[in-house]
Amino acid sequence: MLRENPDRNFGFLVHDVARLLRTEFDRRVKSMGLTRSQWWVLVHLFRHDGVTQSELAEILDIEKASLGRLLDRLESNNWIQRVACEQDRRAKRVFLTDEVTPAVKDMRDRGAELRRDAMAGLSREERERFVDSLLHIKANLHNLNITPGE
Repeated sequence: MLRENPDRNFGFLVHDVARLLRTEFDRRVKSMGLTRSQWWVLVHLFRHDGVTQSELAEILDIEKASLGRLLDRLESNNWIQRVACEQDRRAKRVFLTDEVTPAVKDMRDRGAELRRDAMAGLSREERERFVDSLLHIKANLHNLNITPGE
């Protein structure tokens, strides 16, 4: 029976690298008083400000009720604002507030530093090729989920 080297298994490597990045980022933002769930929401809102709560739950791959409680905490800190959606009054759009801007800037700075540390020893070309490869793989996987007619 052929056995592959698990240390070179692409799926395990991607998972391990992502876990290590999250764990290290947790450590770096701990002094800001942020939990992983909180920074994860804030980072995604920075990328997708104004999405509905349902869309955000789908992006984050968490239950709507769990996201609602998390948004309640962020809203009590005045870091996010929920606004009724004009097209669907039952839906709420979630926006970052100006008050969270310094925290988001600090998180982005710490994230950039972590990415630099993680890619230390790779040339600019190697870093660009690596990211291009990940984007290509992401597109391949995304295309696997598209059914004809979508």
